[in-house]
Amino acid sequence: MALYAIGDLHLSFGTDKPMDVFGGGWSNYVEKIKEGFSQLGTEDVCVLCGDTSWGISFEESLPDFKFISELPGKKIILKGNHDYWWDTVSKMRAFFAKNGIENIEILNNNCFFYEGAAICGTRGWVAEDEADVEHNRKIMAREAGRLRASLAAAGDADVKLCFFHYPPRFRSVVCHDIISVMNEFGVKGCWYGHLHSHAHSYATRGEAGGINYELVSADFVGFAPQRVITG
Repeated sequence: MALYAIGDLHLSFGTDKPMDVFGGGWSNYVEKIKEGFSQLGTEDVCVLCGDTSWGISFEESLPDFKFISELPGKKIILKGNHDYWWDTVSKMRAFFAKNGIENIEILNNNCFFYEGAAICGTRGWVAEDEADVEHNRKIMAREAGRLRASLAAAGDADVKLCFFHYPPRFRSVVCHDIISVMNEFGVKGCWYGHLHSHAHSYATRGEAGGINYELVSADFVGFAPQRVITG
């Protein structure tokens, strides 16, 4: 058994937005995802760090989730900025159950456990429009609150791992609200996606301020889930 993470699969079986149009590493990316997941066994767990499906509704995203469900291992998903299909947890669980999808869990104000380690996280936030200070402040506070709820659900777990879509650090940007919550709960490692192409060079990787950061965007890691813990 092992725990893995990858983000930004950007699947589009139910809508016409294939990432192959960008060429380069994205060429034939669906086959690359299949090959990347082939290293997982049925008891392994993979956290999907957002931007999973381009579908804007359950109906459009269903083919993508059927594809994910058929990949080896159990999956835990969190929200990305392009996951327009995302809805309430109860509706998403009902959607999965209705369609016989049994190996995908939802990380949202909760946590999961793997070999004694707590899997926590939330979408996170980066201020895309720096002019709208109040809007950004509200969203950041909401995401910090969701992260706090997730980490609190971990109880007295000795190891708390955080997974995000948005990077808590990149270039000169430091999301203090998010990082302060991680520090409060003693988090030592986090994994995130969102950054693509030339933005890979902006990523914070390795230790910074007592926390280890790893970028797991699919095109950065060659579409292969990255091992977090070996069981």
